[in-house]
Amino acid sequence: MKHWSALVAAGFVAAAAIVPATAADISGAGATFPYPIYAKWADAYKKETGNGLNYQSIGSGGGIKQIKAKTVTFGASDAPLPGKELDEAGLAQFPMVMGGIVPVVNLDGIKPGEVTIDGPTLAKIFMGDIKSWNDPVIVKLNPQVKLPNQAIAVVHRSDGSGTTFNFATYLADVSADWKSKVGANTSVEWPVGIGAKGNEGVANNVANTKGSIGYVEYAYALQNKLTYTKMLNKAGKTVAPTSEAFQAAAANADWSSQPGFGVILANQPGDQSWPMTAATWILVYKQPSDAAATGEALKFFNWAYKHGAKAAEALDYVPMPAKVVSDVEKYWTKEVKDASGKPVFAVTN
Repeated sequence: MKHWSALVAAGFVAAAAIVPATAADISGAGATFPYPIYAKWADAYKKETGNGLNYQSIGSGGGIKQIKAKTVTFGASDAPLPGKELDEAGLAQFPMVMGGIVPVVNLDGIKPGEVTIDGPTLAKIFMGDIKSWNDPVIVKLNPQVKLPNQAIAVVHRSDGSGTTFNFATYLADVSADWKSKVGANTSVEWPVGIGAKGNEGVANNVANTKGSIGYVEYAYALQNKLTYTKMLNKAGKTVAPTSEAFQAAAANADWSSQPGFGVILANQPGDQSWPMTAATWILVYKQPSDAAATGEALKFFNWAYKHGAKAAEALDYVPMPAKVVSDVEKYWTKEVKDASGKPVFAVTN
């Protein structure tokens, strides 16, 4: 858990530090997936520079809406915008950090990592086709585990969510039924279950509901002491959610293959790969109305790339590879400019 208890305390301090906004603070809104690390970075950055970050953890859908409405300097989304949408909106997009989405359960007597699940079974649970924890399909995956004769209570996101986008994208990749009946988007028509807002809401709901299953970013599973499952990956290997498993999934990603580095990491090959690995992206205007504010935001993200890796790893996020950071910095210089055509932030090494 990498000094988790100390970081939880620091994380809550950071979270508190984000909220009181001043006129000089960098404003952003969006994904709940990276909130724990953005809070940690914000706290360290304010101590080092005196500049704060006012980040609203409202979900990827809300972040996209707010940046398009120009009510914040940057939006944050775990669902990358396609090239056409970026061009139409005049937005630049770049990845900030990676992490893992994990199934979490509330079953008496079951410890974290004790239950293993695979993608097709997860799809059937979230479609309502598997209704009980002692269903033969789950029992077959867990012959050594005493599973209760208990109804499964499904918990899912109620808001527009990049975590949902990545979760549903994975399920669509492993289940033809899911692909045809539910599909993959930031919001889907859930066949069963109760909705909760944000990773925070899903974590709280699972913690308080016996027999439940949900999906959250790994940091939330740890922070809330939730029972996460292991998974069978694309190679048929049983893997636990660890930063090493997230790194394995991201290892072969070709970040330059998609506009705005919009690479999906779900169901990657490799014996060690965690199947629900995901990145999270930042959105800023290519020609912002407030160039100075966007410059300050990029300065913060550049600082996080350079100095935030240890904090990210301590919370079991995966920092972006050095080559990607270098490509992003060149992308900023080329794409994000003021009205005179000058880059809003000059990267210095």
